[in-house]
Amino acid sequence: MSMQPQSIPPVPPDTEAVARAAFPKGNIYVLLRDNLGSIYSDEVFTALFSKRGQPAESPWRLALISIMQFVENLSDRQAADAVRSRIDWKYALSLPMTVPGFDFSILSEFRQRLISADAEQLLLDKLLERLRDLGLLKRERQRTDSTHILAVVRNLNRLETLGETLRAALNSLATVAPDWLMNHLHSDWFDRYSRRIENYRLPKLDSEREALGNLIGKDGFALLNAIYAIEAPEWLRQIKAVEILRQVWVQQFYAQA
Repeated sequence: MSMQPQSIPPVPPDTEAVARAAFPKGNIYVLLRDNLGSIYSDEVFTALFSKRGQPAESPWRLALISIMQFVENLSDRQAADAVRSRIDWKYALSLPMTVPGFDFSILSEFRQRLISADAEQLLLDKLLERLRDLGLLKRERQRTDSTHILAVVRNLNRLETLGETLRAALNSLATVAPDWLMNHLHSDWFDRYSRRIENYRLPKLDSEREALGNLIGKDGFALLNAIYAIEAPEWLRQIKAVEILRQVWVQQFYAQA
């Protein structure tokens, strides 16, 4: 991916008109753009991208989306949907109302670039710099750890990965071994894994996220134990989604003997 720094465009007239009509008293993102501007610029992230190759999504937008994503505790898919569908997000990002957004995977790729270059601190430093320029910081040393933002987002992605991995295994078993699955399906699994995990709001509290991750982990181990039981058909273990489930659980969990 390549990046040629571009100047920050103003909020498009159509977006501004709709946003002012929808939020006559403003909202958090309309006020953010009105009072803090775009906060970031492409030049800040020049070192993260090549000068050749397919043009990348504007880094200043991806950086701002990362902050907004953290504020609302959204997964990557939910954040990409917000860019596509929400008036206030389009206003903050200087996007026309007709822009369809981008694939959610771009967000994780951008975070990976930050992490690989040890540049995570840029997100916080530039925000604090802007706040200081506007006289909104009372003390020069007032700050938090920007890596906390990245850690929370990674935690959300982990929950989505666990849930979708287990759901894929259950769907595959429902297709090729429906009778076996019915005999081993726990009564609450249908409610928990019948829809994509990003289709509902993930927990906000750390304790609730940890509890959800542990619950998904227990469900996955219960399914794997049934599949690897002596009496279970050996061909079940050859199903691709089942093997992926096994590998992910080995990576993500520690099972006591």
